[in-house]
Amino acid sequence: MFGHKTSTKEKSSSSNIPTTVNTYTPETGLPPPFAPDDDVSSVSSPVPCPPHTTPRRMTSRIDAHVVPFLCILYLLAFLDRVNIANARAFGLESDLDILGGVKFNTALTIFFVPYILFEIPSNILLKRFSPRVWLSVCCLGFGLVSICQGLVQNYAGLLVTRFFLGVFECGMFPGCFYLLGMWYRRDEAQKRFSLFFSSTSLAGAFGGLLASAIGKMDGMRGFRGWRWIFILEGVLTFVIGLVFLFTFPSFPEEAKWLTEEEREYVKARLQADQGHSGAERKITMADIKAVMSDFKVHLGAFMYLGLIVPAYSYAYFSPTILATYHYSPIQTQLHSVPPWAAAFGFAMLVAVVSDWVRHRFLFAIGAICVSLAGFAILFNVHNDVNVQYGALFLVAMGTYSAMPIIVCWFNMNLGGHHRRSVGSAWQIGFGNIGGIIATYSFVTTDAPLYKKGYTICVSFTCLSALCCILYALAITRENKKRSKTAHNLGLTESEKEELGDLNSEFKYML
Repeated sequence: MFGHKTSTKEKSSSSNIPTTVNTYTPETGLPPPFAPDDDVSSVSSPVPCPPHTTPRRMTSRIDAHVVPFLCILYLLAFLDRVNIANARAFGLESDLDILGGVKFNTALTIFFVPYILFEIPSNILLKRFSPRVWLSVCCLGFGLVSICQGLVQNYAGLLVTRFFLGVFECGMFPGCFYLLGMWYRRDEAQKRFSLFFSSTSLAGAFGGLLASAIGKMDGMRGFRGWRWIFILEGVLTFVIGLVFLFTFPSFPEEAKWLTEEEREYVKARLQADQGHSGAERKITMADIKAVMSDFKVHLGAFMYLGLIVPAYSYAYFSPTILATYHYSPIQTQLHSVPPWAAAFGFAMLVAVVSDWVRHRFLFAIGAICVSLAGFAILFNVHNDVNVQYGALFLVAMGTYSAMPIIVCWFNMNLGGHHRRSVGSAWQIGFGNIGGIIATYSFVTTDAPLYKKGYTICVSFTCLSALCCILYALAITRENKKRSKTAHNLGLTESEKEELGDLNSEFKYML
């Protein structure tokens, strides 16, 4: 359907390269053939695999050593970030005297101040200290802050802990996406990106179940249930952070679980797909300036911003919306679980098909349409709880399926360590401004209809769709322009490394 068709010109200019559908070389800049990555052993490739293993086994080993760690890390980060929504249902506002007004919304907002400001510096430090050290230290930090959040005695204490939670969590999302992008080819990345991102869905489901159980500890040792939610989940995060300090994966160039021969194979297959990574090169201010001058980078940021608003609105306020359906606190938590579970399943289904056809754009737009359908129902239906509850499924499924596609699509179209490091951090950092907007979208004075909140979510979701269309047009135009130029311009490897995806031999994935 979206497979590549080799032109006559390409065939004639590459006589020494096989012209079958299995052609996959750095010279053509083409993605691998129309085949799922779990069957890569059937794909002929100019990158020789070490004789003691196979491409499929190597991919499976990478999956086992990278993906579970990133999923667990982000599950914990998202759990510690949004468990304040669960704590709200168990008396946090009354105990800290912040009922009414927008004090609770402000507590949500202050998290995003450092989260936005420190995204790019965090990715630079990640590259400097290695993912194992930097992300593990951040995990220890936000686990400790979460414990402190359960011990606060007033509103000021809550604000301070939320601020430092943002400081330690700012590097999680862009850092993990950056690390994933340095292990996988573009045609096999979406399933891994979506599985990682769907940790948010698992965290939402797990958080609801956990909160319903921990909430029953209300009054134990003199602590309210909401305090136990923060304390126990924080302790879990801190302990896992200690384990990660010794076991967390790093870049392929630093992977000790690979032999030298295997390490060279992993680097070569990525170079064949994305060009030279420049892992050994330091990021400079000139790199940051060059990345920020590319208008496609800003389109990627707005694509993400548009979906962050409905995503955080759902994460922070779905328990509040469910409470308007007259459920008890425990039933509210339990009813929050199924939409998250459905979102996880739908996101993985979309990711598998997207990788299979090697296409992103239409899947992003399709998922966005599912989300818009859910918001349309919530905006117009107010007297049928079952229909309203079903609409929450559509919102969660659509939003949390489109987001990993957009982030993967944009990140994997950035070539080289330096452009991907800065570009991914900017997309996430700028996009999280939407988190601030989301925290003030659903205020208590708008209950129970929340029409203002739904209107804001629909508007930003449409903004994301518009930017997706503009980005797709931009890269399609660039691909057509590059296809008309000579493939081999005589650039040195150093020059290709500096250019990254701006290299004329690089082909963007639609």
